[in-house]
Amino acid sequence: MYAALEKAGLKVDPEGTDIGSTIFANMPGDGSAREQAASCQRVMGASANFAKQYATKRYRSNCINWGMTPLLVQDPEVFALGDYIFVPGLRKAILEKNDDITAYAVKPDGTVTEFHCSVGALTDPERQIITDGCLINYYRNNK
Repeated sequence: MYAALEKAGLKVDPEGTDIGSTIFANMPGDGSAREQAASCQRVMGASANFAKQYATKRYRSNCINWGMTPLLVQDPEVFALGDYIFVPGLRKAILEKNDDITAYAVKPDGTVTEFHCSVGALTDPERQIITDGCLINYYRNNK
């Protein structure tokens, strides 16, 4: 993945890159999923969720509280199961309230496709919770 990104002209810092799993759903967080899904995803190594929209604010808040970035994408056709997603400068974009975040889908064959996503409307505390890693870290850092 790093070689494909570098071949595409992107600078990559493997030591400064967080690696985690992610999911995509058109509208995640409906029904009982809003309560347990976020914690289960995080336990399984998730760092972010991609969605066209979130079914409930509660599910989205649970993702944030577990330190997973709730990303919105309008064209999910740019990535597929098995692709790697690289989102450079995500922490900075969140803290600087950048609503247009550039990301890259890396296909198994090494093809790199640029796409754009956003985090939608976030409060300042939500931004800090995500960048602190989770709600527990946020409270620890803001005694």
